[in-house]
Amino acid sequence: MRTVETNFPKCRQCNDGDLVPFSDFGTQSAPVHYKAWVCTNPDCGFNLKIRSGDVMINEPVIDARQQRHVPMARSWAATGR
Repeated sequence: MRTVETNFPKCRQCNDGDLVPFSDFGTQSAPVHYKAWVCTNPDCGFNLKIRSGDVMINEPVIDARQQRHVPMARSWAATGR
């Protein structure tokens, strides 16, 4: 198995972390590559996101490890049963 080495840009806000990309899926399930960039330094928290064509900077970042998962209620009609 080959290892690919990638150099990510340095965070200009803290000059300590690197900016790493995140991808997501759009409303039509099409992949959106590099939808967000987030600093790897947890004390920095710098992030840059694209949402509905707008660039959002430094929105609050939620650590999913600290969140309690509450499943969304789905209506009977939405399940197709």
